[in-house]
Amino acid sequence: MSPLRVFGIALFCVLLAGCAGRGIPLPEKAGEEPAARAILLASAEAHGLAAWQGISDVSVAYAGEWHGLVTRLQPTLIDAQFRQGSEERLLLAPEPLLAQAHRGSGGEKQVVRSPAAITVAYNGQPASDKDVLAAAALVADGYRMFLTGPFYFLNGNGVLATAGSEMVDGRECDVLLAVRRPGHGLSVEDRYLLYIDREQRWLRRVRFTMEGLASTQGAVAEVDFFDHRRIAGVIWPARFFERLKKPIPNLSVHNWRLVGLDVNRGLTAAELTGPAFAGKASAAARRLEGQ
Repeated sequence: MSPLRVFGIALFCVLLAGCAGRGIPLPEKAGEEPAARAILLASAEAHGLAAWQGISDVSVAYAGEWHGLVTRLQPTLIDAQFRQGSEERLLLAPEPLLAQAHRGSGGEKQVVRSPAAITVAYNGQPASDKDVLAAAALVADGYRMFLTGPFYFLNGNGVLATAGSEMVDGRECDVLLAVRRPGHGLSVEDRYLLYIDREQRWLRRVRFTMEGLASTQGAVAEVDFFDHRRIAGVIWPARFFERLKKPIPNLSVHNWRLVGLDVNRGLTAAELTGPAFAGKASAAARRLEGQ
């Protein structure tokens, strides 16, 4: 039997094993449980909710590395030639608006994501492929979720329920199950597990479905958060690690880190929605100490 066929059979068996578990449970009922809401609110307060409510915009910069296999399994989602580092701008009111300036060996990729729309341009040329747009929306909403942690889940949950406890990196965490309609990206619905440290009440991990892109439907991934820093009164994760849980259990996906962050530049939507960042959005995010 050829080595390629052996690899194919082995991968098929891994996929079958992965599909048997590692998912996110379906909720027993709709609505928010008071106990779950209390844990989420405690987490938001531990992350600096009072300071967060005074922030109108956030400017960040990321750098990171992709793990090899996933770039072949999900080339449109990963877009590794362009997504090697980024400058990103998040406007919080009157509604969330995220703009991303990705860069890589292929050049520049500009993404603008609002609740109602997604636009993508490669090296200044607009993209119209539906999978490219869906993948960009999935990534943009995911990055907003990872950066803003418990604040992301304060509104918009169709379900919020307690789901037991679990150890994450030696810390006992309360686990919350959230269901959101719509989900992140172009998904009608996604499910999430939030792992909240019982001692510090920081969000240590989020596990999530990815229904917004045809090639990721049925998949489950998770992101762990490390090296938290207090900036402008808010606790931000400065290092992130993503792995796949389903269909290939514990497949490493992405290591990335926060290398710059500042808040309240007074950004406007017009400065984020052009072919490149303009005005107050154009300067690089303030470099973090040690980066």
